[in-house]
Amino acid sequence: MECQFEVLEEIIDENLDFRIESLGPNKITNPLKKEPISYISDDMKVALKISEAYLKQCLKEKKLPPTVELAGPRPRIYFDPSKTRAAIVTCGGLCPGINDVIRSIVLTLYFSYGVKHIFGIRYGLQGFIPKYGHDVVELTPDVVSNIHELGGTILGTSRGHQPIDEIVDALERLNVQILFMIGGDGTFRAATLIKEEISRRHLKIVVVAVPKTIDNDIFLTSKTFGFDTAVEMACQAIRCAHTEAIAVPNGIGLVKVMGRYSGFIAAAATLARKEVNFCLIPEADFDIEPPNGLLPVLEQRLEARKHAVIVVAEGAGQKYVRPDPPEYDASGNLKLGDIGKFLRDKIKEYFKQKGTEIYIRYIDPSYIIRSVPAIVDDRIYCGFLGQYAVHAAMAGKTGLMVSYLNDRYIHIPLKTAIQKRKQVDLKSRFWQSVLESTGQPSLKNTT
Repeated sequence: MECQFEVLEEIIDENLDFRIESLGPNKITNPLKKEPISYISDDMKVALKISEAYLKQCLKEKKLPPTVELAGPRPRIYFDPSKTRAAIVTCGGLCPGINDVIRSIVLTLYFSYGVKHIFGIRYGLQGFIPKYGHDVVELTPDVVSNIHELGGTILGTSRGHQPIDEIVDALERLNVQILFMIGGDGTFRAATLIKEEISRRHLKIVVVAVPKTIDNDIFLTSKTFGFDTAVEMACQAIRCAHTEAIAVPNGIGLVKVMGRYSGFIAAAATLARKEVNFCLIPEADFDIEPPNGLLPVLEQRLEARKHAVIVVAEGAGQKYVRPDPPEYDASGNLKLGDIGKFLRDKIKEYFKQKGTEIYIRYIDPSYIIRSVPAIVDDRIYCGFLGQYAVHAAMAGKTGLMVSYLNDRYIHIPLKTAIQKRKQVDLKSRFWQSVLESTGQPSLKNTT
């Protein structure tokens, strides 16, 4: 069959490997009954946009530009549904929509493919390790019927590394053929190691991941689930901050939102709520001191308008608050200093020294944002992600994440997805729109 190509607007500079591994040939007719069925062939590819330099390299070497595999149900599958056992595990921090993904996976396995044995692994990767003693949960349509109305994850979660060999031992004991892992960058790295150990043992087990991060920082995805919900909740906090700020003379509303390394939530919420005057993100360095730093520019804003609203991502301005020596959490992530409280205190101190009375209201809705149920758009998105994850797994595909990139659901190898982190492009139209909305200058003291 001749390959079919579409172009995704994601610039790829590296010579990355997008080949998807499979356990073997698919010999079983797909049991999907609903008509019409739009089956996907492995020959149906999606082309990625590449840099001019990389294009020249491809032409010189007489090879095709990179393409990725289109997601969707295959006409023939690898696993016999009547003999298949699947497991689902959720790892890392909470995020709106996790339960929606769990529900979608269970319902698609059960009703579309006829897989009746589905296990929920409790408390992340700890659930595989015998010493923790966590029970395994049997997941059925009745169990998951209403979980989309709940925040968090019904399976629980945890952080930290666990022995890969013991995880695979547990999969063998459970006689599991399919492992669905819902998580972010750290989970993907663990999933990659699990898949490699499975391959080393020559086991017929697939590992399929669904990207979960509220920060929207997964490489080669347009948007991660829960992001829209996070932006909506951030907007509510910004609205409250603005209301507080305009109620008093020299009122300042300061809102800290999530975003360790990527400022997508802060930037998107700023665009949605036009009251924001300063948007501070990890990607854009800023100073606070005179002559051009945040504090003197904020002073000018108060003189002109008598109020101001500041939105700061948790990972912004870490040069001021980074712990010394560095500290790390159980997953190996660098612990952040609290930029929100730092800015609150510095702003108070600055204006006190100026003899100017201000009223600052600091709002940190971080755990509220990540713990709520998903809004409608995210629920729909999570449903698709769960379905496409099942289609990939039943076709025997492994070591991949299901991605949504420029209106197409695709398969991305996990080892490629973890190559780098997605961040706000400061030269993009997206960030330029943020600057136009706030009117903020660069906030850098040039030397």
